[in-house]
Amino acid sequence: MSASQTFVVARLDDGADFVQWRAQARELLQARIEPERVSWRVGNDGGDLFTEPSSPEAPLQATAVPSVNVPKDFLSLAYNVLAHRDPQRHALLYRLLWRLAHGEPRLLDIITDDDVVRARAWAKSVGRDLHKMKAFVRFREVQRENEEPVFVSWFEPEHDTVKLVAPFFMRRFAGMHWSILTPDRSAHWDGETLRFDRGASRSDAPDGDALEQLWRQYYRSIFNPSRLKVTAMKSEMPMKYWKNLPEAMLIPELIREAQPRMQAMVAAAPTTPRKRVSRRVDTPDEALPHGSLRELRKQAHDCRRCELWKPATQTVFGEGPSDARIMLIGEQPGDQEDLAGKPFVGPAGRMLDQALVEIGLDRKQLYVTNTVKHFKFEPRGKFRLHKRADSREQHACRVWLDAELEKLQPETIVCLGSMAASAILGSSFKLLEQRGQWHELGDGRRAFATVHPSYLLRVPGEQERAQAYRDFVRDLRLLTAASP
Repeated sequence: MSASQTFVVARLDDGADFVQWRAQARELLQARIEPERVSWRVGNDGGDLFTEPSSPEAPLQATAVPSVNVPKDFLSLAYNVLAHRDPQRHALLYRLLWRLAHGEPRLLDIITDDDVVRARAWAKSVGRDLHKMKAFVRFREVQRENEEPVFVSWFEPEHDTVKLVAPFFMRRFAGMHWSILTPDRSAHWDGETLRFDRGASRSDAPDGDALEQLWRQYYRSIFNPSRLKVTAMKSEMPMKYWKNLPEAMLIPELIREAQPRMQAMVAAAPTTPRKRVSRRVDTPDEALPHGSLRELRKQAHDCRRCELWKPATQTVFGEGPSDARIMLIGEQPGDQEDLAGKPFVGPAGRMLDQALVEIGLDRKQLYVTNTVKHFKFEPRGKFRLHKRADSREQHACRVWLDAELEKLQPETIVCLGSMAASAILGSSFKLLEQRGQWHELGDGRRAFATVHPSYLLRVPGEQERAQAYRDFVRDLRLLTAASP
């Protein structure tokens, strides 16, 4: 075999690692090694009998190759394809890269190309696997003496997807110490660091915990026999995942009972709905609290209109001058607001302050408040994670917002977030469709809505986050523009 036909070994320690594959692919590309001459191997894989690899220790001879600008679509495609099980994934990606660099810059737009079709099919398969992990991973609590509990799950994905999906669980369960065990590799989060190590076996994970009986009771209670579609259910929740789901043991029984239960529901006499009467806890009538803003703040301090006051540190009432012309209404306090007793003092508040400075407004001249006055949260280890107040809690707190509006009589109202927009502009208001537009309220006031500044902190991607902030500032500029 001639030198030009000799195979070159490209060895990867981790076949799903994008950084390793990219480094090897760049070196091969610079040495002008055609895809058909590359033998990709992972770990200690020795290859096959039909290749004649060059010495792995022999350095490749780099040549002057113009830098290759690959489309972003290729990078996202590569991340998913590398997690696929197929042993030809590395060769396929390098072949696509070679073609992109040698006269086919629009290759990924050719939806009928064999290589593109195969790569996109593999990426789609990995994407489905990621979705299944997010839906069907079940953590079980493991108690440790004198230490915080660890939550461990066992999962058997179709592909090597743990590295791709672990950041989702890191954000979703930031306050927990957890481990996700799979046959390929395991992911561990200790509240500060995410790390990966070797795969595990089913015996390394716990079989259950004290909460699973409650979970099964909940699943049974929400099961609706009249909406059962077994084929659709098995499509969305394939049976291969059932063995690791605590609720799965109930499914055969619930399926058997579905038809008799539905027939009993049809045969039963209709029930007369009971009229639901809203009940005020601390006010016997519908009259608004009255007094100065200082007096209203004192009254709200002892509010017991719903249960949110119990875990919260204190009521977070509005803040600003009593003659403020502009009123900003947010959704509900966060962790730092709950501790300080003032609205918008956390990261979202600093984002709001920055935007106000940018449009030339002094926050001290505005009145800033929230639709709900207590912090609602879920405890997660050392952290208190924000939880949206439900409609009953929003209704119970509405009296304080109405009292603030009545006392201030602002000319302009800015709704920050969907909760505030619903309170002022109605429940049918669609924030993302109608943001940044003036609305006349019929009492001489006008209002517009925009996103809550906390939304800007959650936007993924630096460029996307910067654009979201510019859109937010654009909306707020309505406050300094000429009247419509």
